[in-house]
Amino acid sequence: MENNLIKVLLIDDDEDDYILTSYWVSEFQVAGCELKWVDNYAAAWDAIAHNQYDIYLVDYRLGTHNGLELLRAAIAHGCASPIILLTGQGEREIDLDAMRAGAADYLEKSQLTAPLLERSIRYAIERKQTEQKIREQAALLDVATDAIFVHSLDNQILFWNKAAESLYGWKKEEVIGKKTQKLWQEKNLHLLQEALNNIMKNGSWEGELYQRTKSNQEIIVESRWTLVKEFDKTAQSILVVNTDITQKKQLEAQFLRAQRLESIGTLASGIAHDLNNVLAPILMTAQLLESQVHDERSRRLLPILISNAKRGANLVKQVLSFTRGLEGERTLLQLKHLIIEIQQIIRETFPKSIEVQTQMPQNLWTVSGDPTQLHQVLMNLCVNARDAMPNGGVLKIHAENFLIDENYARMNIDAKVGCYILVNVTDTGIGIRPEILDRIFEPFFTTKELGKGTGLGLSTVLGIIKSHGGFISVLSENGRGSQFKVFLPAKGAKEILEEPDRELPAGNGELILVVDDEAAIRDVTKASLENHNYQVITACDGIEAIALYAEHREQISLVLTDMVMPSMDGITTIRTLKKINPQIKIIAVSGLASSNKVNAAYELGIKAFLSKPYTANQLLEAISEVKNNN
Repeated sequence: MENNLIKVLLIDDDEDDYILTSYWVSEFQVAGCELKWVDNYAAAWDAIAHNQYDIYLVDYRLGTHNGLELLRAAIAHGCASPIILLTGQGEREIDLDAMRAGAADYLEKSQLTAPLLERSIRYAIERKQTEQKIREQAALLDVATDAIFVHSLDNQILFWNKAAESLYGWKKEEVIGKKTQKLWQEKNLHLLQEALNNIMKNGSWEGELYQRTKSNQEIIVESRWTLVKEFDKTAQSILVVNTDITQKKQLEAQFLRAQRLESIGTLASGIAHDLNNVLAPILMTAQLLESQVHDERSRRLLPILISNAKRGANLVKQVLSFTRGLEGERTLLQLKHLIIEIQQIIRETFPKSIEVQTQMPQNLWTVSGDPTQLHQVLMNLCVNARDAMPNGGVLKIHAENFLIDENYARMNIDAKVGCYILVNVTDTGIGIRPEILDRIFEPFFTTKELGKGTGLGLSTVLGIIKSHGGFISVLSENGRGSQFKVFLPAKGAKEILEEPDRELPAGNGELILVVDDEAAIRDVTKASLENHNYQVITACDGIEAIALYAEHREQISLVLTDMVMPSMDGITTIRTLKKINPQIKIIAVSGLASSNKVNAAYELGIKAFLSKPYTANQLLEAISEVKNNN
């Protein structure tokens, strides 16, 4: 209300009532109330539709119309100003209908006085101001990046902010009144009961919860609970603030996995050393006795002893290959010959229901390595792929030259800048369950039945690859197969890389919006693009990205967005950007997104998808391709 002037509109078809009301208004003890008058429904509706007044006094009788109809229409239209209904003889049913419809108050004309009218107007204004303050506070909660919601003590949702919609995928109207257990299928009911007991005792609780989104995606949230009194007519309720820490936990798991493998390796190395000291004299003594013992029973038993001692020694050898890699004879070799040999073995020995596909470039670089050990690596991965496809499927072995740059190295803790041979072993089998994915490279860990595996296969693979200066990564989705990526340092590739005719595609000063919640990835991507004649602005999440795009829409030519982010995920960000500009060019990026999520992104209209980690070359080529394909 500008300059504290309260503008009041009287809607009444009787001019005498206007004159009397005008007199009452002039009698108000508090100055600053200006009264105007209209005598028909159409003029009243025009004033309400254009939001011209701070408060409306509406007579119930308006010719062929009535004030209750006008009240309902105004509320439906979203009228923010209070409306007071005036009735002739205090008709109770009409008064009740008016309050149900959203009237701020109702007054009986026959009993009306100046003080009563003033109190009613003041009360309506104060009530509206209180409601506005509540709306503003709710709007502030909607701006928050954390998921904030309120539920009753029996877990019924009472309030749900925008960030909660983004994190869980459920709209506000879908969840209000629903129970939290039905929404994300809480499994740890003991922890929830413990949290409830704690909050009733201390008024607050903090902890980590494992939940599911509407799309059945598992997330980890850092949850803070606070006991609230008298919310939305509920005596006691719980305010919950949840922060998505899924990606943070995955990075922590990556570091812990590396530390665990290092610790296991150190332990296994020490045990293997001691076992070698035990087995060596047993084997030597047994072999010595073999030439000296002549009785038939001993000659039958000694070969068994020698055979099992050798098996023990080979087992120790495998453990050592996991811990530090076996130093075999290194030669310069071409991996495609190994792959062709393995392809022949697979076709001869694997079930016919498994189709094998290989792909290699003609100019595949060489590696320095032990052919026997690298053969063991590839064969082990192929055997695991076979076991993962009991009903048949497709096994792909693809090799390619791969340059790891600073971009890629900063996104993978095992990678170093340089030239590599990348061998992909991909199957269409049952996949690896998320809960065991972190443990597959541990020695003696196996999911196979007793007698069908020692659990040393993948640990040996890891040890051999590490001893060759390489690293391995795994992508797997339960029920959708697995992909093992083996990176081995290339030899003799420097001259090829320095050929001047292979220039990276550069930009022409176009502005690109880079969206990622990882600061290191934003920074290195920004630096790479700016070094190749692009301009870059960055956003740390979907909410900031949308705000930046709205501000710089005319200048931004392309958006590069991560798929897995807190506050607002990639799918929601892409969908919102598409609503702002259906022609927008978007490249989606992720190292964690499921195939369902990638497919959903393509259905929304993204132009390309990059898997993390990616090189500057892959990034620039993807941008160039999207730019040139309108």
